[in-house]
Amino acid sequence: QVQLVESGGGLVQPGGSLRLSCAASGGISSINAMNWYRQAPGLQRELVASISRDGNTHYINSVKGRFTISKDNAKNTAYLQMNNLKPEDTAVYYCNFDLMASGSYYYWDYWGRGTQVTVSS
Repeated sequence: QVQLVESGGGLVQPGGSLRLSCAASGGISSINAMNWYRQAPGLQRELVASISRDGNTHYINSVKGRFTISKDNAKNTAYLQMNNLKPEDTAVYYCNFDLMASGSYYYWDYWGRGTQVTVSS
């Protein structure tokens, strides 16, 4: 069974950095997009960054120039390098992969359970 597990969250001061990882395990045939979402208290979940199969990336405006999404296809892992963090980046961060599990003929969305990022002095 496919599972996505995030790691790397924590407490950091404003201006600091964190690197999130999301590793997919289980039988996986193919992965399309890898995405990072976040959800702050009282707000809707929002797409922060995405990377396509071809390596094309997309970011929301508020993180452009500060966050970098990358991936390691051999490890079925996505990363989110977050620099110059701000208090408004505080949220639970979720990874989301559009992937085809072994034995399946369709791509489905899979989600991690989330990792807390808190930016505070």
